[in-house]
Amino acid sequence: MKLEEAKAIIAALVTLRESATDEQALAVPALYPAWRPDTDYKTGIRLLHNDILYKVLQDHTSQADWTPDAAPSLFAKVIIVDPNVIPEWEQPPNENPFMKGDKVTYDGKTWVSDIDNNTWKPGVYGWT
Repeated sequence: MKLEEAKAIIAALVTLRESATDEQALAVPALYPAWRPDTDYKTGIRLLHNDILYKVLQDHTSQADWTPDAAPSLFAKVIIVDPNVIPEWEQPPNENPFMKGDKVTYDGKTWVSDIDNNTWKPGVYGWT
């Protein structure tokens, strides 16, 4: 393969990576770069950290202690909700809350969010 062909293939993959839906991105996570500290990240890009795909929520320069799993104001897991499966509750970031009618399981029970923008734990507020 010639260098020009390789460059064209890489450019095409980057274009596809950036225009992919979340569902398409989850099907090919290897196309996405690994998270690194001291890196400028722009809102909306996706990256991998500990084999989990994340989306950047706001522009920032990463720091060693701002990993995607530890900085929910900067990153959100890329999740495709299967309408046939009720997921286990996990604390959402403020930028990706549960909406009225969303269902989760928690502590052996199924809960329904009674409010939009719900970040409360089931049983505390906003769930029945």
